[in-house]
Amino acid sequence: MSPVTGSSSSPVAEGTPRDRGLGPRAAAVLVFGSSAAVLVVEIVALRLLAPYLGLTLETSTMVIGIALTAIALGSWLGGRIADQVDPRRLIGPSLAVSGVVVALTPAVLRTAAEWAPATLLFIASLTILVPGALLSAVTPIVTKLRLTSLAETGTVVGRLSGVGTVGAIVGTVLTGFVLVSRLPVSGILIGLGTLLVVGSALVEWRTRGWRTRGWSGTPALTLVIVAGGLATTVAPGGCDTETRYHCARVVADPDRDSGRTLVLDGLRHSYVDVDDPTFLEFAYVRAIASVVDAAFPKGEPLVAHHLGGGGLTVPRYLAATRPGTRSLVSEIDSGVVRINRDQLGLRTEAGIDVRAEDGRLGLRRLDADSRDLVVGDAFGGVSVPWHLTTVEAMTDVRRVLNDDGLYVANLIDHGDLAFARAEAATLSETFEHVALVGEPADIGLDPTATSKGGNLVVLASNRPVDLRATQETLDARQTGWKIATGDDLTSWIGDAQPLTDDYAPVDQLLQPYSPRSGQ
Repeated sequence: MSPVTGSSSSPVAEGTPRDRGLGPRAAAVLVFGSSAAVLVVEIVALRLLAPYLGLTLETSTMVIGIALTAIALGSWLGGRIADQVDPRRLIGPSLAVSGVVVALTPAVLRTAAEWAPATLLFIASLTILVPGALLSAVTPIVTKLRLTSLAETGTVVGRLSGVGTVGAIVGTVLTGFVLVSRLPVSGILIGLGTLLVVGSALVEWRTRGWRTRGWSGTPALTLVIVAGGLATTVAPGGCDTETRYHCARVVADPDRDSGRTLVLDGLRHSYVDVDDPTFLEFAYVRAIASVVDAAFPKGEPLVAHHLGGGGLTVPRYLAATRPGTRSLVSEIDSGVVRINRDQLGLRTEAGIDVRAEDGRLGLRRLDADSRDLVVGDAFGGVSVPWHLTTVEAMTDVRRVLNDDGLYVANLIDHGDLAFARAEAATLSETFEHVALVGEPADIGLDPTATSKGGNLVVLASNRPVDLRATQETLDARQTGWKIATGDDLTSWIGDAQPLTDDYAPVDQLLQPYSPRSGQ
């Protein structure tokens, strides 16, 4: 038996015409575009779900897992069906249906999250799985169309596989670095859906000469996309501003003319009185202010660094009560920085310098012994930047503090408070003096009451802090909070292990709560 050769007389299927109505450039464009679209949908789905599920490791893992399932399923089914049905009949409908699902995703997900939250995971899975599978089916279908002889199988499959990979890379980079920073997520998905339907129409037009009847669903699906776009404008869960990281709104306080609440991903993140920065609405902010007021002489200006900005409530308070204070703020979300300037009355002369940067990187740039105070408030209700919680991060905090410096941080946890205990253990590993401030039931000082969780404030330093003065200040502000230190704190921490850069399962330790329940 002679081996198969690369002659042009070796057809894949008898009677199959060599010209399938799809040239090499058109094939590459289809594979490139569909692969890029899958990654755009995956990344944007994370942002759509973050206000309801949190931007946690679990959420990211779920979305990535569903996307990979869609790719595997689409590739398998696409190849299988292409062997049984004329592939020219499949590309147009696959692009069109996926386009409609993508365009409808913002309205459908936000409506489900508000009106039928029990179905959110199921619907979210479908909005990723359906378009992901249909778009992933394009590559094997196009490959089937381009194969004309066994001799060129490796070349065709390898070329289109490479093109698809490049498309996925471009889709990832384009979305992460360009689209999300310039367009709302609903606009990205509606625009992508429109492009897919247009692509479907072009494919139908390109291949119509080789078929007796064309697929005529494009006009109807275009109308569906238009309806989806209109539905997105009235769907619940909309934002005043979509930043790189958050769905943001500023809500006026009906009981206080100058009061504003910054809502990020549905959570009441910060309260700011634009006329009176000394008015502190949230209990944990009053606790932070109490700790600082008791630790440093009244009115003394400080050099402070803030990990996380939000509404800049604490920097504003320091500027108002300690004239001359210089606060440097590391806020990763430049959109939140703009909101502070445009809607929350931040003045350039307030002595507050806000940098759009990661907090850990911002710490690294500071000189040793250069700060009196470091405030950690980069924590949200359903997610935590884990790299700001570790021994290594706290060692860097200790490095930038002077001998009398103080670190004070807001912690959020619920349930058995496993994350808060681990973070207290981490600080005890790093600093000589550590204390915990919170509701007596939450910090183990009232064993008869049930812990509800929520906000806790931890303070750490290498010099003793006047805890009696701190408690008096807490009482004066009517927080109802108490201080745990020494044996009480050790007992509360229990067997919790310090967090490190090598092992920090923060997303597993932290028990979230409904972001709509507020601070």
